[in-house]
Formats: sequence, C-alpha cells, structure tokens
Amino acid sequence: MSRVRDWRVWLLGVSALIVLLDRVTKHWVARHVQEGDAITVIPRVFRITHVENPGAAFSLFTDSPHPELMRWMLIGFSLLAAIVVLIVLVRIGRRFSLTALSMALVLGGALGNVWDRIRYGTVVDFLEVHIVHYHWPDFNVADSAIVIGGILLLLDSLLSPSAAKEESARSGAPEHTTRA
Repeated sequence: MSRVRDWRVWLLGVSALIVLLDRVTKHWVARHVQEGDAITVIPRVFRITHVENPGAAFSLFTDSPHPELMRWMLIGFSLLAAIVVLIVLVRIGRRFSLTALSMALVLGGALGNVWDRIRYGTVVDFLEVHIVHYHWPDFNVADSAIVIGGILLLLDSLLSPSAAKEESARSGAPEHTTRA
C-alpha cells in the first residue's frame, strides 16, 4: 500500500514565502522610495511607488470617517479570514490541488497585510500599473497573492466537475447529477 504524500507543510511553506516576499519588498520600498515618489520601470505602464494605504486592498475604505475603527475592523476581518483559510488548508492540504494552492496564497497574502495593519496601522502599496488610460490602484505582493489565489480558486471551481466525477468513481460513491 503506497502512502500519499502530505502536502500541508509545502503549502504552508508557500504561505510563509508569500509573507517573506511581502515583508522584504515592503521594507525595501520603505527604505529606498520616499512616500509619494516613484521609480519608473516601464514608462506609462509600470512604476514602483510608495503609498501608505490605511484602507483595504486597492485602497478601498481609505476615506473612512472613522479610520481607527476601520483599521481594527480590517485587522479583525483579516485575522478571521486567515484562521478560516488555515483551517481549510489543513483539512484539504494532504493532497496537492489548485484549491489547496489558492488557499496557501490567500493565507500568505492575508498574513502579510495584517502584519502591517497591526504593526504600522497602514499597509505599504508600491506596484502601480497603467493599462492604456486606466490606472490600477497601487498594490503589493500580499494583494497579488490574494488575487491570484482567488483567480485560481475560481478556475478550479469552473474546472472541477470532471474532478468530482473522478473522485466519486475512485471512492465508489454514486455521482450526483443535476437536470436542467
């Protein structure tokens, strides 16, 4: 009987890597780019900036009339989300899957941003993208991991009907079908 490899340590390692990359890049930006300044990487497309964001991802809730309340609500929500994602990751992470990988990315991103909120009260955003006439709100490595994790989760949910059939065939359970 062959043993199935347990991927949880590796997936938690992905989360830790995201936190590390997020910390290192934010630290570099804070030390090398004055707040409000920018380094042009690709003219009219991509710049490294330094923005202190007291709001949520992509500057949501930045203009809140109660910034301290908003900060603690975002911390609470982020910690709750991280706990839920960690529980899901521990439960499903024995096997490698797109869902497990997406949970690892989301966990790392959530922890990266909540670290800043607790320690500094704001999150450093530094990636600025312009696409034709559209300016994407500045973001960071943690935000990127959360968005990529969400996209992978969506893709997995769209592609999973065949996986559900394979799993039920292996376990001998009857398939659940729906009629239109």
